[in-house]
Amino acid sequence: MAQMRESLQQRGVSTAWLTLDSADNDVTRFLSGLEAAAAQLGLERSREQPRDVLALLAAEQAPFALFLDDFEVLREGVVMGVVRDLIEHLPRNGQLVIGSRSLPELGLGRLRARGQLLELSTELLRFTPEETAEFFKLRGAELSLDALDRAHGKTEGWVAALWLLALALQRHGTPSEVVARLSASDRDVADYLTEEVLGQQDLDVRDFLMRTSVLRHLSPPICQALLPHTDCEAMLRRLERGNVFLIPVEAAPDLYRYHSLFADFLRKWLARERPDEVARLHLAASGWYEEQGRHVPAIDHALEGGDHPHALHLLELHAHALLEQGRMRLLDKWFTSIPAELLGARPLMQVIALWASCLSQGPWTAMQALESSACASSQNPLVQAHVRALRPVLLAMMDHYEEAHEAGRQSLAQLPSGNAFIDSVSLNAMAHIVSVSGERQEALRFLEDARNSQGGSAFNRMYTETVEGMLDIREGRLQQAAARFRMAIASSSTAATYNYAHGNAWAGVPYAAVLYETNDLAAAERLLNVYLPLARDVGLPDHMISSHRMRSRIAFERGDVDAAIQTLIELDYLGRQRKLPRVTASAKLERARLLALQGHAAAAREELQRANDPTAWGTSPLQPRPAHDVDDLFIARVRVELHVGNAADLVAPLEEQIGLAQKAEHRHRALKLRLLLALTLFQSGATGAALDLAVPVLQEASREGYVRLLLDEGNIASLMLRRLQGSTTIEATQDPIFRDYLQRLIDLLGPGPTEDVPPAGASSDATAELLTRKEIRVLQLIAEGYSNTAMAEKLFVSDSTVRTHLRNINTKLNCHSRTQAMAIARRLGIIH
Repeated sequence: MAQMRESLQQRGVSTAWLTLDSADNDVTRFLSGLEAAAAQLGLERSREQPRDVLALLAAEQAPFALFLDDFEVLREGVVMGVVRDLIEHLPRNGQLVIGSRSLPELGLGRLRARGQLLELSTELLRFTPEETAEFFKLRGAELSLDALDRAHGKTEGWVAALWLLALALQRHGTPSEVVARLSASDRDVADYLTEEVLGQQDLDVRDFLMRTSVLRHLSPPICQALLPHTDCEAMLRRLERGNVFLIPVEAAPDLYRYHSLFADFLRKWLARERPDEVARLHLAASGWYEEQGRHVPAIDHALEGGDHPHALHLLELHAHALLEQGRMRLLDKWFTSIPAELLGARPLMQVIALWASCLSQGPWTAMQALESSACASSQNPLVQAHVRALRPVLLAMMDHYEEAHEAGRQSLAQLPSGNAFIDSVSLNAMAHIVSVSGERQEALRFLEDARNSQGGSAFNRMYTETVEGMLDIREGRLQQAAARFRMAIASSSTAATYNYAHGNAWAGVPYAAVLYETNDLAAAERLLNVYLPLARDVGLPDHMISSHRMRSRIAFERGDVDAAIQTLIELDYLGRQRKLPRVTASAKLERARLLALQGHAAAAREELQRANDPTAWGTSPLQPRPAHDVDDLFIARVRVELHVGNAADLVAPLEEQIGLAQKAEHRHRALKLRLLLALTLFQSGATGAALDLAVPVLQEASREGYVRLLLDEGNIASLMLRRLQGSTTIEATQDPIFRDYLQRLIDLLGPGPTEDVPPAGASSDATAELLTRKEIRVLQLIAEGYSNTAMAEKLFVSDSTVRTHLRNINTKLNCHSRTQAMAIARRLGIIH
């Protein structure tokens, strides 16, 4: 409203502002306020009609705008009649601007029909994710993409909560921890809701809000089941008009939900004020949902109401259908809520609980539970079939592929089992297992059989498309893989009420990898915010490695070395905790890459040596696992020598590896190895041979849209591509699409380490003078290997200040990363 007033005043429109309070329900006082507002507009009242302020406003010909703020305090009928009269007789150039927490009784429907009403609703006033990011930036709080997503998700764009969160950030400073703690129990939020929202409601409204807080969605019938003596339809309409944090559910008439923070606050209030009613309300809701045939909320409310036997009865009716839909985390949540003695008497429910546990908590927990349960010895044929199908999945997830292969063969020998889910999941699991060992044709045959037997199982559709998408990636078909992963995610998200945001890491992580490869880093990071925690919880080794490596590289690309290193430390810890040496070794490989890119030769080689653990890489190094197709020990060694050594001695081994990859039809790996060979030749001085080899590599990469394949090789790739751009080799290439692709890569890589980056005519001294003493000191600390946090401690400043220095350095030196800044600073003699 203040912005609108300022805008009108700049256009020469007279304005007046009247802030109302409860005393303005007295009509005499209200009219006096209007007179004062008219005086602000410069209007003169007639002596014959000293109180006729309405006529005075109606007769005004010049443009004006009258602002009435806090309008919700007006309840007196006579005063509301005065306002309606004012609206009815507004002159053509007059505007009335009302700010209110609730919809006023002013005949708005008639005004809408006439086209005389402009409404800025709660939905329009709610901040978008982009506006949330801009808000925190203006408040001096730089939040990561993950923290921003969580802040916006918790507050739903409610500006008051965002303001309170910004204040908390100023007090406490660590964004991720403050956002994680934000809830309706936060003192600032609770005080605001108590004083500013509930304090303005009548007792019957408060009672309704408290009792219906147990519901995730509100409709007149379900509310009526909880409050049979209340006119719930009228109450919901009243709350909607009153704007009491009641949000309509899209595409569902007469269905609402409370704002998430408000709902949390109300539930805590109910538990504190009326603890004896909580179970009764939940059970009433469960009964209503069961009558309506809606088993998911019926089970939810039965469990929350403490009726575990009835919840288990409902699960026996519906658990298998939910298993086929892939609702693993939901099933796991339910089964872990049910006492073990109740579940132990039902082997079929136990084995379904094991599937859910495997794909939610990880294979180790599920394997331990399987060995100690009655499922393994059950005589029920269906339970036995489930156990046979589950074992190879568990073993593969534990990285025990040889044992998984044997268990999978035993499971397949018992097919068909008479159960479509079991048959399809067995075939999908075996397709994944044999694809890892390089048996491509057999994997494709298993996948085709899985498709034919999957029936309506959304989980198995996802599984099939994901495994084949991973085969596509291995064979260099990036675009086809992307389509399969999108289909896999869609098959999960559209099944029943399956929520994409809760997704599953099986398809989500490889799809994030495709987006990362195409250099859509923002989209990849958003997917990782959802799927990396799931991959970590479930414990899929290749997915854990890929997701952490991507997150580390994205952080490094943006200059946040601390976050990049922290991500790899977490990966290392996960590998040790779960006794997965390949995961631990992968963290060391990526650390070696980061060190090499920063010019730390000895440290990079030391990390490589530590990663060379025979137990990590298996007995068949010629068949790299999915996460290591282009990031194994050999490729890591080539990278280190390219950046901080001499890779000339690796030409012959590279050629041998290329031959092996091509023979195995691992086109993705072969493409990366051919690029590394071209870079090796370029580094060794064989420029002509390097460029001749680079052109077909780039042409193949451009057809599929590979970008990070080249960008991740850093400055040496930049130098080779720039040399290629100005060479006779490229002049013979007439393809304009290829030329555009080459230019895009060069632009993304930025200036190479030996290019002249200062403006024409500028000296090195002049460029150095552009940097402040503090910025030069930051460059020196980077050269010494300091992280952002270590620099902040050394310089006695905040992490945010260090990042500001780094951005200024990149701007002044015309570079895009710490590595480029270091190379340019050394060339200019700024540091040595």
